[in-house]
Amino acid sequence: MAVLVYIPLKMWQEIAKYGRKLVEHGLVESNFGNISIRAGNRMLITRTGAALDEITENGVVEVDIQDTSSLDIIASSEAVVHREIYRQTSALAIIHAHSAYSVVESLLAGPEGKIMPVDSEGLYFLGEIPVVGGGIGSRELAENLANALSRYRGAIVYSHGTFAIGRTLGDAYVITTQLEHSCKVKYLYDRAAAEKNKHTKRTLV
Repeated sequence: MAVLVYIPLKMWQEIAKYGRKLVEHGLVESNFGNISIRAGNRMLITRTGAALDEITENGVVEVDIQDTSSLDIIASSEAVVHREIYRQTSALAIIHAHSAYSVVESLLAGPEGKIMPVDSEGLYFLGEIPVVGGGIGSRELAENLANALSRYRGAIVYSHGTFAIGRTLGDAYVITTQLEHSCKVKYLYDRAAAEKNKHTKRTLV
C-alpha cells in the first residue's frame, strides 16, 4: 500500500503541541496516553512515562514500523499497538487518550460492544463507536484495534481509553475530542432519561 508521508518541520514539536492540548482539555492525565506520527516505514512515538504536557525532543523516540528494535524498551508500552495500526490502516497519526466518559461508556457497552452516539455531531462524524478488548500493550489489543480502525476513525479500548487516527495529529485530535464529547452526552442523556422515567412512574402510581 502506498503511503503519503506527512513530516512537519519539527515532528516532536507537533507531538508536544497535541500532548499539551490533551492534558489542558482534560482528555488525559499528564503521565498517561501516547502519541505517534508516521514517516514512511518509521514512526516517532512518545517515550514510556513521558509527561504529555512537557514533551521535549528527548521525550520521543523513532522506531521502525515493521521490525522491533532495542529502542522499543524506551518507547511507549503501546508501541506494538501503534505499529499494527500503521501496518493495517492508512493512518499517518495516532492519539491514545484516557478520557473519563469514554472509559465509562466502554464499561457499560462491554469489551466487544458498540456505542451509538445520541448527539448529531457524533452520529455524523463517528457513526457507531466500537469497543475492543485486550491487555495493555498486548498483541491481542494491537490486532483488535487495527481491525477496528481499518473501518472506523476512532475506537475505545474496554476500561482503558480511546485510540483515534488521522492524516495529521490535528485530525486524530478532533476524533479524540468527538469521542469524549459523544460519550459524555450519551452518559448524561441516559442518566437524565432514567430519572425522567422514574419520575413518570411515580406520577402514574
